[in-house]
Formats: sequence, C-alpha cells, structure tokens
Amino acid sequence: MSYETRALTTDSASLDACGALLSVTSAPTQSDYLRWLYADNPWGTAVGTNAYAGDTLAAHYATVPVEAMLEGKRARGLLSLNTATHPTHQGKGLFTRLAEETYARGAAEGFEFVVGVANANSTPGFTRKLGFQLVTPLDVLVGAGRVTASTNDRVGFAFAWHDAGLRWRVRRPRAGYTVDATSVYAPTHKLGILAYMGNVAPTLTEGLPRTPRLAPLRMWIGLDPHLERKGVLAPLPDRLKPSPLNLIFRDLTGQRRQLDRATTRITLFDFDAY
Repeated sequence: MSYETRALTTDSASLDACGALLSVTSAPTQSDYLRWLYADNPWGTAVGTNAYAGDTLAAHYATVPVEAMLEGKRARGLLSLNTATHPTHQGKGLFTRLAEETYARGAAEGFEFVVGVANANSTPGFTRKLGFQLVTPLDVLVGAGRVTASTNDRVGFAFAWHDAGLRWRVRRPRAGYTVDATSVYAPTHKLGILAYMGNVAPTLTEGLPRTPRLAPLRMWIGLDPHLERKGVLAPLPDRLKPSPLNLIFRDLTGQRRQLDRATTRITLFDFDAY
C-alpha cells in the first residue's frame, strides 16, 4: 500500500481527524485540546506530518515550537509530542518517515533542536531509528513537603518561558490545575497526591481554583540541579514507577550538540504529561 504524506494543518477537519486517530491508539483526545496545543501556542503552530491511505488518516506525528536556553544562548526548538499509527497501518515504517520529514521541515524553518520525553516503549524508536540522544530518565520525588523549581540560569539547557507562554500553558483544556500561592499543581488521579507543575505569577493564574488541603502529598517529576525542597521528599523506587520517562534530544543544526544531565532543567510545565 502506498501512502501520501502531507504537512500537518490546524483546520477543524484536520484536528478532528488527528483527535480520532489519537483516541484509537492512546487516550481519548478532544479537538479543543489539539487546537490549544497545535494552533494557540504563542511560540507558533505545530510542525508535523500526516500520512494518508487514500482519504484515510493512517498516521500522525506532531511537534510544537518551544524556546530554550541552550549552551548559554536562546534557541528555537521543537517539543516532540504526539505520534499515532492506526493498527491497520502499523509495521510500514510510517513513524520514522513522518518524523524525518517533520525534522527536515523544522530545520528548514530555523528550529535548532528537537527535545522530548519518551516512555520505555517509544524510546528505542527515537534513539535507534532517529538518532536521538537518550539523556537520562527523569527524577521522581514523592512526599510531604514543597518543591520549587530553580530560577538559576546557569544551566546547559532549560525551557525559556515568558508571560504569554505561561498564561497559555496553565489554560490547558480540562487539566484540573489548582494554585497555592504561586505554585501550580495537577491532579495525578492517585489518592492524596498532587503533581507540582511549576511556579507562576498570580497575575497569570487568575481563575484557577485553590489547591485543596485534602491532598497532603506532592510529586515532582523532572530534572533540576538547583531544585529547592522543604519537608520529606524521597525518590520514588523504580519498581513503583508505571514506566520510566526518558529525556531525549536531537540537534538539528549539524553541530551534534548533546545535553548533560547535570546541567539540564526540565519540569512538568515543559512537556505534556499533565
């Protein structure tokens, strides 16, 4: 069977088709969420590629623009997010084809890197077939206390958020975020545990409900060489993790830059786990 590939568009029909495919292969996905993610992102519209068998969407891959501090300089990059191949069309090499076409288009548009957080199942496809660096599994802390992401700019890699980006991020549809002072939390669907997303100025979180006091435990997922913590927070044992979350990175400039775990900062705000 032959497939036609086309650049991702964000019209309603395309978003509906992508949402339907993602709902078949992973979790139910609503079109308003994809519009928020693919079209409303203040750093630009999604860069991605779809594969069609006739008029049927067979596979989908999307990245969204981000900005980061990379080796001391601000750089535009792509965050790898959604990939889906309909069961009928799996085993045809579509994921690799769509990803490479997406990265070529991104590089032509001036994006310098692709970064992502992959689970154990998808990591080999990125590292073996697409040349990504496996930087490290993310850390997971759980306990009774507070964590605060650092603001130290002396890191090798960190996402560079601005007010418009944070205002957009905390308004993810149906996220269920709450705020305690400047700390934003997400529900984890585990009794009594909230996930720390990051710190946001109160002027950007207007309308978010207050964090409930009935959830005493906090979870932090990410990397941060200067993380601030208070209380009792301990690493979650690997045997209790449903799947390791691996930070992956690919340079698009030909410089073969790589990330160093010891100088990389990433929080739950920076990818789309919650």
